[in-house]
Amino acid sequence: MNRLQNKNQNSNKKRIAFIQSCWHKNIVDQARDSFQQELKNLNDYHIDFYELPGAFELPLKAKQLAQSEKYSGIVAAGFVVDGGIYRHDFVANAVVSALMQVQLEVQVPVFSVVLTPHNFQETKEHIEFFSQHFIEKGNEAAHAVQNTLCLELRIAS
Repeated sequence: MNRLQNKNQNSNKKRIAFIQSCWHKNIVDQARDSFQQELKNLNDYHIDFYELPGAFELPLKAKQLAQSEKYSGIVAAGFVVDGGIYRHDFVANAVVSALMQVQLEVQVPVFSVVLTPHNFQETKEHIEFFSQHFIEKGNEAAHAVQNTLCLELRIAS
């Protein structure tokens, strides 16, 4: 029995973990909400949600969840912004690279909705713009999950 069949033998639902950072939670929540709604529209999935303090914690939690063998896929969402100290590029690169490494090591698809804007200010216009952008990215992640898991099932058959 392959990994996907084993995980879902007691249910027709595919189990997905959605992990997100709480920095700029009001913005990142938009990705979570749109992901959940779009995945509900696409197919029968069960989604478990986990919140972490920041984006830097996402890769470890993704790896722990992937190693649990409970999930067909992991989605990680975060918003890494320039806080005035030049480190956001390093954090974003480390997080996205580590998420890629998790899926390669554990063989569970990991989807990134970790965004790093060139310029973000806590203004109404920027909050609205990036909130809308996270809605779009949540929708895109839902489609990526569905397409990837369908492809994995076809390959396993």
